[in-house]
Amino acid sequence: MKLGLRGKLLLGALALVGVGQLAAQTYLSRALERRLFAQAHADLAVRVHLAAVVAERSPYPVDDRAGWDALADDLGRRGQLRVTIVRADGAVLGDSEVALAALDKLENHRERPEVRAALDQGEGEATRLSVTVQRRMLYLATPLRVGGRLLGVVRGARALDSVEAAMAELRASLLWAGLLAIGVAAVVASAFGRRVAMKLDTLTRAARRLTAGELDVRTRVSGGDELGQLGSAFDQLATNLTSAIRALEGERDLMGGVLGAMQEGVLVLESDGRIRILNPAARDLLEISGTVSGRLPLEAFRQAELADLIDRARKVGQPTSVEIELGGARVRRVLVHAVPFPGSPPGLLAVFVDLTELRRLESVRRDFVTNVSHELRTPVAAILSAAETLRGPAASDPAAQDRFTLILQRNAERLGRLIEDLLDLSRIESRQYRLELSPLEVAPVIEQTVALLRPRAEDRKIEVRLRPSNPLPRVRADQRALEQILTNLIDNAIKYCPEGSTIEVGAAERAGVVVVSVADDGPGIEPRHLPRLFERFYRVDPGRSRAMGGTGLGLAIVKHLAEAMDGRVEVQSTVGQGTRFLLSLPRAG
Repeated sequence: MKLGLRGKLLLGALALVGVGQLAAQTYLSRALERRLFAQAHADLAVRVHLAAVVAERSPYPVDDRAGWDALADDLGRRGQLRVTIVRADGAVLGDSEVALAALDKLENHRERPEVRAALDQGEGEATRLSVTVQRRMLYLATPLRVGGRLLGVVRGARALDSVEAAMAELRASLLWAGLLAIGVAAVVASAFGRRVAMKLDTLTRAARRLTAGELDVRTRVSGGDELGQLGSAFDQLATNLTSAIRALEGERDLMGGVLGAMQEGVLVLESDGRIRILNPAARDLLEISGTVSGRLPLEAFRQAELADLIDRARKVGQPTSVEIELGGARVRRVLVHAVPFPGSPPGLLAVFVDLTELRRLESVRRDFVTNVSHELRTPVAAILSAAETLRGPAASDPAAQDRFTLILQRNAERLGRLIEDLLDLSRIESRQYRLELSPLEVAPVIEQTVALLRPRAEDRKIEVRLRPSNPLPRVRADQRALEQILTNLIDNAIKYCPEGSTIEVGAAERAGVVVVSVADDGPGIEPRHLPRLFERFYRVDPGRSRAMGGTGLGLAIVKHLAEAMDGRVEVQSTVGQGTRFLLSLPRAG
């Protein structure tokens, strides 16, 4: 059975009291026994010496056993002890405890220790169990001289009953005193142990709760003893630990918030090369899901080039910056900046900067500059050529002047449209094109735009129809922007549809939005062109588009205006069956 602190303290106290009681009993018993024995010995010595003096004056001859036995009886009675008179050869002449007739049956006493010592040394003593009387006796013998000649010894014997009784009484008293002391010690130790155990239990429970994460726990143990000091120290430690943990939690939350909000990916490796931190941006770049902490980079993401870069940076121990391409579901251009941590081997901090959009924008910028230059070069070249011709050979030819003047006018108009579209697109992208979004009826705007463009369609023998629709909810849009979108879409259909085609314009409500459609039954658009149809200067048929006077920016303007009104535009087309543009606008709240 496992004992608690209280039980151990109780057992310890009882053991201490028991050992102390045993030691005291042993010491006192021996001391008292020695003292009582010394007193008995001194008293017996006096009595034996007096008996010897009396015996030396007795008139009995050596072989008068009756006289000596009577003397022994008389001396024993007066001295209250057993008196034995032993002849020098060991024969018993008289004994106060033995009848005269039985003296012959006594064994020779010459070899008794006290007798032999008295004969040889002048006095002897011994303590033993008497065979004759069956009692523990103290024997003391002294020489018996009659007329100056050694006759034998006078031996006195006294029972040690009083000594043993006194010792027994002492042992009983000590036993009861010990039991009382043990009982008192048990009560005191139990009370003290209970008090100590309660304080230690409070400290233990507080420590366990603190270990479990309850940072506000305190022991409230007071007092000037060691437990009180321990409780105060524990409470101070808990306060300091709470402050430190909360500070660390604050730092952790701050770091987590910073890492989570960063657009750049962050990877931190331990000194053994295993992943410690990987923020959400890095997970997105590397297309990682699940737990990666504690794994090697090559185990967490299958990017051999990146893993080699990280390993090389750790081995070299110098900052490294490299732009690499990450494969996967989405191809990414990433600038990786790796910085080793101090240590042997060192840890590593790697920062990933996604350059994909930047590189795409650079490509778009280059394409835009190239396209604008190309689009401007043609009308400018035509204008310069016509101007030189007018100044030269056609200076005196009125018909040639009219023809080249018309060329100048047509290319100048084309150049003006291009510049105007570029300015519109620039204003829309830079948010300078101010839209006034308000609840708007769609049907009147559609009818008005179709009415404006119908004459141009009739010139090309193209029919523009209004598709009937149910009453529509109002949309949240800008009327001028909506008119420009419809104008561009219908005008494109008129340009690229052959004679005899039909263009149908209508609107309907679908899934909480209003969808405006412009559909034609023209030649259609090949699927490979559809994803890029709304890019700036992208043309399905560049030669025909320029001949029609298009700038290549109309659909890009349509897309940007739709998005500025929280809408979207999409295209559906089948080669040989026609094309349908769909403009989705949110309902007015």
